[in-house]
Amino acid sequence: MKLAEIAVPATRVRGVGPATAKPLATLGILTVGDILAWWPRDWEDRTVRLPLSAFESRSKISVVATVTGADWFGYGRMRTLKLFIRDDEGTVAELACFNRPFLERQFPEGSRVSVYGSFRRAYGAIQSSAFEIELADDSAGKVLPVYPLCAGISQAQMRKIVSNAIDEYCRGIDSELPEPVRLANGIPEKGDIVKMMHRPESLADARAAREALVFEELFLFEYAIGARSLARRGRLPAPEDAGSRRDSAGAAHQLSPLQRRLIERLPFKLTEDQLATLSDINGDISGPYPMARLLQGDVGSGKTLVAFLAALAVVERGGQVAMLAPTELLARQHAENAARMLEPIGVNLAFLTGNVKAAGRARLLSELASGGIDVVIGTHALFSSGVSYRNLALAVIDEQHRFGVLQRSALQEKGVGGESRERPPHLLMMSATPIPRTLALSVFGDLDVSVIRTMPPGRKPVKTHLSRAGNEAKVYDFVRRELDAGHQAYFVYPVIGEDEAGYDSEARPGESSLKSATEMAERLTASVFPGHRCELIHSRVDEGEQRRIMEDFRAGTIRVLVATSVVEVGVDVPNATCMVIEHAERFGLSALHQLRGRVGRGEAQSYCFLVYSGNLTDEGKARLRVMHETTDGFALAEEDLRIRGPGEITGIRQSGYASFVLADPIRDRETLERARVAAFSLLETREPREHGGSP
Repeated sequence: MKLAEIAVPATRVRGVGPATAKPLATLGILTVGDILAWWPRDWEDRTVRLPLSAFESRSKISVVATVTGADWFGYGRMRTLKLFIRDDEGTVAELACFNRPFLERQFPEGSRVSVYGSFRRAYGAIQSSAFEIELADDSAGKVLPVYPLCAGISQAQMRKIVSNAIDEYCRGIDSELPEPVRLANGIPEKGDIVKMMHRPESLADARAAREALVFEELFLFEYAIGARSLARRGRLPAPEDAGSRRDSAGAAHQLSPLQRRLIERLPFKLTEDQLATLSDINGDISGPYPMARLLQGDVGSGKTLVAFLAALAVVERGGQVAMLAPTELLARQHAENAARMLEPIGVNLAFLTGNVKAAGRARLLSELASGGIDVVIGTHALFSSGVSYRNLALAVIDEQHRFGVLQRSALQEKGVGGESRERPPHLLMMSATPIPRTLALSVFGDLDVSVIRTMPPGRKPVKTHLSRAGNEAKVYDFVRRELDAGHQAYFVYPVIGEDEAGYDSEARPGESSLKSATEMAERLTASVFPGHRCELIHSRVDEGEQRRIMEDFRAGTIRVLVATSVVEVGVDVPNATCMVIEHAERFGLSALHQLRGRVGRGEAQSYCFLVYSGNLTDEGKARLRVMHETTDGFALAEEDLRIRGPGEITGIRQSGYASFVLADPIRDRETLERARVAAFSLLETREPREHGGSP
């Protein structure tokens, strides 16, 4: 029987009466299996005895000492016992026994005691008010588990309850791991793991047990990922950079006729990574199962062009393509680029957002349903209830982390029920925010992963400078010289108007509010760059007005674009060489990198100025420091993961990533990779009918 299958009520364990069962239920502990699997969050090592003088170097110490006296302080109900102890080195400490007056009788002067607790220096003495004390003869010097608790139950109670459950029910527990996997990886039997977690003889035992449980948890996770991939595609995900990515030179021989025609029209050559990734995608599209691929590439690496080329392979086979973008600004830019590249070679395009007018919308939807449109590019409207496709064969999702799992599924479901009713469409997800390898193996572990690391020729790394608020004049002077030289600039702010600015808790004295895009657009126009045309763009600007502003900015008639983070993705103006981000500490590392990626898209040297204000937090300092030190998006992604953890990155909260009990794929990366190899090896040896089941 497996641990989770022990459904005996918790009240059957000695020490769990009605009064104790209530707080246990609050913790979600209802059965004996729940008790045994209530893993400690830490352990207290009381086997190592230290003198009182070691208290400054340890959060807690275990010391053997002699009670030298007692005293009382305070009055009335606040009257509190104080015990004095001296260790064998002669160091004296005071124990403040709040709500424990009975300790005076239990430990009279001369008693030899074992004390475990945290000590600090206060009022000229070494003191502790958070301690446990017992007679030295009764103290075995154990390693004790520390459990997550709630009101109504103590550590001592929980330890006793778990210990009783082990004595009564811990025989014959089966491992969740298949026996060959357990033995090959040196994992103890499950009953031994339970005992080592709750009653370890040493910290080494406890850590070994925890490592075994982490491996088990990650193995089951990766097995489920592999089984899902087998059920959907008939094979396991390929390792990153596998297959054709090693042979970009041969990729050109696999191009379709339309792909060749587009590439021949380009004024530049594809990079090796673009060709190799395209080869991967072509292999998926011509295969017997739907593609499920994540395409990663740094800002400006050419992912969108690869997606257009992938679309051509699908169109040649009679399929339709839907390309989903998170904003109208980005969707429109994709549509304009696609029109310039794809329409001249015979591809029928459409642009669909919620703002497309009724008359044109009806005609567009009719063409889409009849198959008259080959490629449609748009926002959430692509999977709205009134939209249908004749044969949706490829769904491309740009900036995938901005869409939820249900939104991605809704678009794919549009491809079921047409001519491709027997299977969902191919799926290509793109991310300009590189995803650390650890997350690629877990969150996106059922996808094939392609990476474009090389940048187009002629691109120069953007030079990044930090400037403290108050020194903006120097930044403005530099930008003015770039504008006078014929270039353009972005100025980005965290809020639209003064009504949103509010109080800046990180500002220096006298800097009570954030600068807004609206306020600064007026100032930059009137007094900073009076000889250069400035315009303001943000999410509240009408869609038609946004389009006009962006067209003028691309044409160069607008020299300075003042904006919020609405320009974070999709804006491609090679003549823009300056990006100024004010209140840079207010932006995440990913957003800063994306904004910086709006410049450096031409051959001229480009610059990014991060203007920060106030007393930076440690996290804020870390973000700005790494932005200053590197332009490598993959290095930035790893640092962002280290700074913030996985919960806020790449839409992980919606993926089930945070549902691990003990495992942390970031911390346990090596174990994750071992578990993935073990899980996939087992899946490869099993009969096809077994795929999709549990191990």
